[in-house]
Parts: sequence; structure tokens; C-alpha cells
Amino acid sequence: MTEKEQLDAIEYYSAAYQKEKQKVNDLNSKLADADAKIKDLEFQINRIKENPIWKLTKPFRQTMHLMIRTVHRIKRLGNPKGVLRKLKVKSIERKALARYGTQSFPSETQIRIEESETFDRPLIFSILVPLYNTPEKFLREMIDSVVHQTYKDWQLCLADGSDEKHGFVGRICQEYAAKDSRVTYEKLEKNLGISGNTNACVKMAVGEYIALFDHDDVLHPSALYEYRKVIQEEQADYIYCDEGTFKNGDINRLITLHFKSDFAIDTLRANNYICHFSVFHRNLLEGDELFRSRFDGSQDHDMILRLTNKAKHVVHVPKLLYYWRSHKGSVASDISAKTYAIEAARGAVADHLKTQGFENFQIESTRAFATIFRIKYQLLSNSKISILIPNKDHVEDLSRCISSILDQSTYENYEIIVIENNSTLAETKAYYEEIEKHPSIRVVTYEGGFNYSKINNFGAQFATGEYLILLNNDTQVITMNWMEELLMYAQRPDVGAVGAKLYYPDKTIQHAGIVLGLGAHRTAGHTHYMVNYENVGYMGKLCYAQNVSAVTGACMMVRKSLYDQLSGLDESFRVALNDVDFCLRLRELGLLNVFTPFAELYHFESKSRGLDTEDEKLARYNQEAEQFRSKWKTILEKGDPYYNPNFSLDRSDYSLRV
Repeated sequence: MTEKEQLDAIEYYSAAYQKEKQKVNDLNSKLADADAKIKDLEFQINRIKENPIWKLTKPFRQTMHLMIRTVHRIKRLGNPKGVLRKLKVKSIERKALARYGTQSFPSETQIRIEESETFDRPLIFSILVPLYNTPEKFLREMIDSVVHQTYKDWQLCLADGSDEKHGFVGRICQEYAAKDSRVTYEKLEKNLGISGNTNACVKMAVGEYIALFDHDDVLHPSALYEYRKVIQEEQADYIYCDEGTFKNGDINRLITLHFKSDFAIDTLRANNYICHFSVFHRNLLEGDELFRSRFDGSQDHDMILRLTNKAKHVVHVPKLLYYWRSHKGSVASDISAKTYAIEAARGAVADHLKTQGFENFQIESTRAFATIFRIKYQLLSNSKISILIPNKDHVEDLSRCISSILDQSTYENYEIIVIENNSTLAETKAYYEEIEKHPSIRVVTYEGGFNYSKINNFGAQFATGEYLILLNNDTQVITMNWMEELLMYAQRPDVGAVGAKLYYPDKTIQHAGIVLGLGAHRTAGHTHYMVNYENVGYMGKLCYAQNVSAVTGACMMVRKSLYDQLSGLDESFRVALNDVDFCLRLRELGLLNVFTPFAELYHFESKSRGLDTEDEKLARYNQEAEQFRSKWKTILEKGDPYYNPNFSLDRSDYSLRV
């Protein structure tokens, strides 16, 4: 065989090997997905088995659920006094909730202040309302909420597709139009659906800014005023606010409060959290078509994805300014009332992802809600991952951690670097000698005193992978494709760090993203802390990947090039807050940090340990906390963009600020 033939043969078999290896990886990924689906089905079956009389009347089932939740609370809190404390908190929250209804409306004095405020230039909001067989009460309350806005430069565009039996809709609209020239009404020849009717409103609009308003909802009197302020102060070209859902026609009977984060693209792809009250500069429009009829049922999600992608400055007003009416047949009441909305939402997200260059992705509904999605992105390469695990003795923990990686992981191209730090036990040395026989494991020795940042930075020098995973030795893999789930985000050029969902041994949550300013030290804290794994979280947050300010270094993936660019973890943070500091430095580079609930591990950190109580350790923690507050003073004062100022910083369960 000639040299050329040998080279050709090598190239052929190398390509064949890579092809077969890719098949294996694909099969492993499918196996992991199947395992996840099995767990989800088991979860659903168990819930049914635990509630044998679930088919009975709804009130009875609600009573049963209340009893079950009470039992869980007693078990978690450990004593009846703990339950009473919890009930006291709920009572305080109910009082706090009341302030978001009519109590939040401006006083007569405040109305005069808002009405008399002058801005740098005239600006008209054109409010688009597609009408279809709107009940008279809903219609009048909707129009009145616009008429009573404290900001007066608005146009109300009403396009009416109602049938002949609902002729009163047109008569009521014409009644208002006769009294107020700002009310514009058009009777359509036929109902064009929500997209077509809204697009008809667009043609009527004369304002510089376009606002979207449902025909059965209500606006806070200061909504337009607050929006005009952020246009003036921040040059916002897309604006949204917090919203509440009310029932029985009374906005003081709020059944859901949706306090949102600032703009977060991964959150938006998985969940249309922006929704109401969307207002945007008309330059963002593509011709006269605002909604696309093929996405009817989720036309707003499609529109928001398209327009925020074009916007220069998306601004969130963290105030409850929109009241979404829940009534029979509304999506606010039950998504099953409009089942086509689920497929429309999936299609809208798919269309957006394609325009952003993503291919071969999958979009699945989650257990939180049918239109809250899990998005599985294609891995673009089989990049090598270096897993860094600091260790001092604790052989049992380390062995469990490494065994779970080797036995559970479906991803194959990785190495494990154990960073030895001052172990004293003979069994530790013996274990090191054993694991180093594995071709993918090596042990390196850091000889200084304990400094988590220095230890990881030292270990990173030996990493040969394109990606790093910082991993605590007291973790254990649950999800077989955990590395793939982290990598599908870390591979993106706009992403910095990616974090996993971590559980305590009893399946309560240890980590599901970090919020700045949360906790007694006002530095940073974990959300949904100690919530049961069955819980879907606030507005389903435990069920989809989302942007967060920071993730824990107990399990964090990042590109090695980024780690090196930032010179790793800040070594002045010896023990605490080095991971949060690192994530904030990634944010300064304009990168996103992502938490995904689909990479799951146990974290055996002791729940009963709490904060360090020894004087030396406590003093060190206080010093590092003060250092963090000083370094990130401006960021902390501004507040976490992925949280909301209406939430308490004293609790991790999205309790209302009181």
C-alpha cells in the first residue's frame, strides 16, 4: 500500500469513526431524554396515586391539596410553631397584596401632579384594541380605564369584528367617540380574527408609540404616565410592566400577581413572561402587519420576540399597571380554552429561533404550563470538558461524586481534574492512586492554605478542555445528560456561565439561580431555597431555563477562554461569593448567565450548618460580604435585573415585600 493509500485509509476510517461516535452521542442523548420523560411520567403517576379521590368535585380536591401541603409544611418546619410562623407570613402577604389593587391608584393630589407634568416634546400613544363580541360591562370598564389616564396624549383605536347579535359593541364605542375625539372606532366588514382585527387597528393609529390592550382588561390610571417617563428618561423603544389577574370583575380580587424580571431573552424564549402591557415605537413595525395570523392564539409571543429583537432599549417598569381579567373562556382562566394557542406558541418560538440561526432544536411543553417550554438546542461540537473538583480528604464524598460522573454521564469527551489541597488521611492518597488509573482522571496538588478561588485557578492551568465545569466534591449527578444540558447554552457566544439545579438529599432545592442582594447580608442568595422538588416555582420558574445574575460555583460551566480572560475567580474572595463575583464580571462583558433546571445534581452540603458560627469563620465571611458590597455597590443599589423590587429580599420564595 502506497503512502497516499495509507493516508486515504486513515482519513476514511477516521471519518467513519467520528460518524459512529456521533451516532453513539445521539443515542446517549435520546436515552437521557427518555430517562427524563420516564421520571416526569413517574412524577405524574405518583401524584395521582397519592390522591385517590382526585376525580371527585373540585372543591374537595382543593381541600385535599391544602391538607397535603400543610403536612409537608409541618414536616419541613418540624413543629407546629413553624407552621404558625408560616401562616403569619401568608397573612402579612395578603395585606401586602391589597395595595396592588385600587389602593395603588393615584390620589387626587397625585393625579393633578401627573396631569400637569410637562415633557420635552409631545408624544401620542395609540392604544390598539381588537373587539369581538365584547360584553358591555367589560367594554365600558376597558374604555373608561383609558379615558381616566393621567397622561392625556393618547388615541384609542377600536376595530370591531363583532357579529350582528352584538351590535351594542359598536353603539357603545360610537357613544364614547362622540364625547371624546381621541376615541377612534371602525366597524369591520367581517371578523378577521385577533391578528387581522389588531392589524386593522394599526392602520388607524397616528401615535409615535403603539400600545396593545385586550378588549376585556383594565389599565392602571398611571400606566401611560409611567411609560412616558421611561421614554423621556431612558429613551425606551419597547416597554412592559408587571400585571395582575383578577376575577369576578373586581381588580381588588387579584388571584395572580406577575412581577417580572427585566428583559431576559432566554426567559422570553421559554415563556412569554413579558405579555402585557406592551408598548413600542412604531419604527419597530414591519409595514402595517403587527400580528401574523398563522400564530393566532400566541400572536403576542411572536410579536414580542420579533420587536424586542429589533429594539434598541427594552425597559421594564416594575409596577403593577395592567389588570388581566379572568373569566370563563379566557386564556387567563384556562389555556385549554384555546388549545390552538399551544401549537401557535411553539411555532412562534421556533420561527424566532430559526431567524437567530439556531437549527435542529426541539421545543417541548413543561409540567408548569403548556406554553412554558423546554428548548433543547443542538450541540455544535463534541468539545472537551474539563471538570475541576477541589478536595481535601472526604473520600466518601469525592468517590460518590466521581462515580456518578463516570456511571451516569452520557457525554464522553471529558476529563476530571481533582485538585488536592492538604489532605492528611492515608485513605485519601490510596483513593487518588486508584482513580488515577482511569485515563480521564488526574490529580494535581495545590500546596497553599484553603482558598477556593486559588485552588480552582490552579487546577484550571492543567485543563485541556475547551470548557470548564467547576464542581464541588459533595455533589452527585442525577441527570444523565447533565453536561449536554449545560453545554447547549455555554457554547453560545452570548453566554457566560451556566448553572445546574441542585438538590439536598431530601430533594428540596439548594440552588436554582442566585439573586443579588438576597439574604441577611444583602449580598446574594439562592432563590426557591429548600422548596420541594415537586414545586414548579414562582410562575413556573423551576421548570424552564432562564437568565439570572449568577449561578453557584458548586456546579458551573464556562468556556475556558472566558475563564482565562477574567483571570479566573477573584482570589481575594477566599471562600464566599467568588462565584457570584465571577458571574458579575461576565455580565460586565455583556454576557448572559443561564440557569437550567434540566441539569440536576444532588448537593450534600449540610442544611443544618447555616452560616459559619465560629468567630474566625464568621469574621471572614463578614469581611468578604463587606468586600462584595463595596465592590458591587452600584449594582446592588440598582437591584437584580432578573428579580423584582416588589419581592422581599428577606425570603427566597418570592414573597411580597412588606
